[in-house]
Amino acid sequence: MAIRTVLINGTVVTGYAKLKNCALYINEEGLIGDIFNMRRFEEKKFPPDTLVIDMAGSYVMPGFIDSHLHGIGGYGTEDCSPASILGMSERLADFGVSAFMPTVYTDELDVMLASTKAIAQAMGKEKGAKIMGINLEGPFISFARIGAQNPKGVLPVSLDIFNQLIDAGEGKVLCMTVAPELKHMRELALLARQRNIVLLAGHTDATYENIMEGMQCGIFHSTHFFNAMSRLHHRNPGTVGAILIQREMQCEIICDGIHVHQELVKMLLREKPLDNIVMITDSLKPTKQRTGPMTANGIPCIIGPEGSFVSIEDPTLFLGSALTMLQGFRNVVEWEIPIQQASQMSSTNPARIYSFTKQGMLVPGYKADIVILDQNLQMKGLFIDGELIRDRFA
Repeated sequence: MAIRTVLINGTVVTGYAKLKNCALYINEEGLIGDIFNMRRFEEKKFPPDTLVIDMAGSYVMPGFIDSHLHGIGGYGTEDCSPASILGMSERLADFGVSAFMPTVYTDELDVMLASTKAIAQAMGKEKGAKIMGINLEGPFISFARIGAQNPKGVLPVSLDIFNQLIDAGEGKVLCMTVAPELKHMRELALLARQRNIVLLAGHTDATYENIMEGMQCGIFHSTHFFNAMSRLHHRNPGTVGAILIQREMQCEIICDGIHVHQELVKMLLREKPLDNIVMITDSLKPTKQRTGPMTANGIPCIIGPEGSFVSIEDPTLFLGSALTMLQGFRNVVEWEIPIQQASQMSSTNPARIYSFTKQGMLVPGYKADIVILDQNLQMKGLFIDGELIRDRFA
């Protein structure tokens, strides 16, 4: 049971607005009981055992939700181990993440099945960020846009294999990245809708017309926009153009300034409804790893000169992101994106897209998943279900 807590003198970013000089009450059920202006604080009557914490002007915001990451802190989904998934949970809490979706690489089928099962087995045992469900990145993707995925794992569309993967997740699989141009994709998309699986267009060489066909059968989300997808061309807008043109298309975005230039992120916010943009990290196992050799999906790696992971043996082989949600949030605010918009991208939007009940916003009756950042965007605390699990107020 949560301790009744009042966070006073804060700037509350609710997920749709920024409210200065406010207080937020967390009740004994771990829910948000009320949000009110500090002028009303003396009028409020709280039980005598209520804990009062002075925010001193800090931002009180929905905890970050990372809906696409492969690992952090030396723990990764490629380990196919529930203990490793739980290690991710604990490390993510250090960076303000209250909920996440461990993401399974495209790999040989037995590895993908083992990784999926490990995540399902870990759910409910977390000591840090909550595991909301499983994100499958493949295996029905394009060889032409494979990125850092294992080419041995790429498969033609198979409803049987789809069902094997979903069943391995014991009802916990939430989404799958697919290439909409592949043969039999329509049948797969219709089955995915029956099984309540969100499909994302990604690792795809689709034409504009392919994306339109995908939308007609329910593919409205996309994986790490701009990366590993067919480019914009004036005669064929490709996947990038389709996502920009079709305002209903949702998209993930890696806000490290490396995968996507900051001006393109700002352009995206001008061209697409804010509700349809989701900040992710796509972080790899060695992200923020403290000690020991670093590997990403079995490949020995180092941090490259631009700040992402590259292979030790071939530094030209780009492996992926070393971003945290906390740093991504800081980046977009530094890029002059309003803090309430940054909060929508990092919390509110993924909660809505994946139908997380009473999460992603700070409103009465919602879960008290709260990250607290000071004026310099340094993390001061993290509440999950009303419990203070990271305390840096001293």
